[in-house]
Amino acid sequence: MTFKVFWEKCKKHPLSRIGPGLVTGVADDDPSGIVTYSQAGAQFGLGMLWTMPLSYPLMSAIQVVCAQIGRATGKGLAANLKENFHPAIVVGLVLLLLIANVLNIAADIAAMGEVAQLVTGINWHLMTVLFVLISWLLLVFVPYHRYVFFLKWLTLSLLAYGAVLLTVHVHWGEVISSTLFPSIEWNAETAAMVVGVFGTTISPYLFFWQASQEVEDMRAHSAKPLCEEEPLIAHQEVRRIKWDTWSGMLYSNLTAYFIILATALTLNVAGIKDISTAAQAAEALRPLAGDSAYFLFAIGLLAVGLIAVPVLAGSAAYALSETFGWESSLESSFLQDKRFYMVITLSIFSALVIQYSPITPMRALIWSAIINGVAAVPLMIIILILGARRSVMGSFQPSKVVLYLGWTGVAILLFASMTMFFAS
Repeated sequence: MTFKVFWEKCKKHPLSRIGPGLVTGVADDDPSGIVTYSQAGAQFGLGMLWTMPLSYPLMSAIQVVCAQIGRATGKGLAANLKENFHPAIVVGLVLLLLIANVLNIAADIAAMGEVAQLVTGINWHLMTVLFVLISWLLLVFVPYHRYVFFLKWLTLSLLAYGAVLLTVHVHWGEVISSTLFPSIEWNAETAAMVVGVFGTTISPYLFFWQASQEVEDMRAHSAKPLCEEEPLIAHQEVRRIKWDTWSGMLYSNLTAYFIILATALTLNVAGIKDISTAAQAAEALRPLAGDSAYFLFAIGLLAVGLIAVPVLAGSAAYALSETFGWESSLESSFLQDKRFYMVITLSIFSALVIQYSPITPMRALIWSAIINGVAAVPLMIIILILGARRSVMGSFQPSKVVLYLGWTGVAILLFASMTMFFAS
């Protein structure tokens, strides 16, 4: 079989027709997110499982709004914010996003390097350089329509976390009961973990990425913005966006649930309640659930890291380029969109420099979480206001249910954040 025949068959595969929602959802479970979910399971046991079914409709709603903004207007999120809000607000939020993303990339590639060292024995600093180069080369030199296809196949790696549960005994009655009827003590420590879980699940970089990817998909298919499209085609696209986003977020949410559950049934039960790195979580699983669980966890983390790093760098590049009116497309070459690709290059290689600085990967993750927390609530408010404006969305405004869910997410994040900072 020639490569051309193979490629044509790949393009006809059902997975190739799945839109940005799946890749966005999987990027949400990045290595730094895995650390957060592992810590939630190790520290609180089954007590944090309830956060996943609660966060699922909230994260899905805000991502649907972002996707519809991108598809309805034919412009990315930052470009729409620039047209409708004061430039100082937009620039401030985008700069926060850029700083948070660089720190997040640093934490992610450090986690990938540490886990790779456990598996291969090669120094983790060398492995981080390798992962940075792979991510950068793919983003800069592989056209988007080909690159995204392979990203979608990498999403299957998340099944590894569910497979870990096959290696341990699970009392499903207790698990379901703890999920639906949690017994928790609401204090500053609990609130901090809830903010961490929700902040990892509902992340600003995902807002920008999914809106921009809808624009990329529209360009790839030579389509028009929904406001200019034929009514039948436009409504089909809206249905596709809803199905794609809700299913992609479900895949992401189930994976996070499995990680919390797996670490609760292994690490927490064994008395290991403090996980500071993904490598530590993977290594701790070896004596508790066996080599198979350890390797599954490690392989899944490495694969999802290769998805998350490009998404983090790409979302920052889209946001900054749209803010300053630069051309921005992953379909273009480096020479065509130099400034766009320079932002990607600086984001990825700045994160690599952090590996050799006094800033530890864990501190980078903490600062990233704080900055995301600062940016998430006001950004969600602006997005929901934007999505509800008929002058922006035309007749393709999100449903009232979606908007209500989005505002509920804002309220929960705001309440948890205030509790974390002010509770004793």
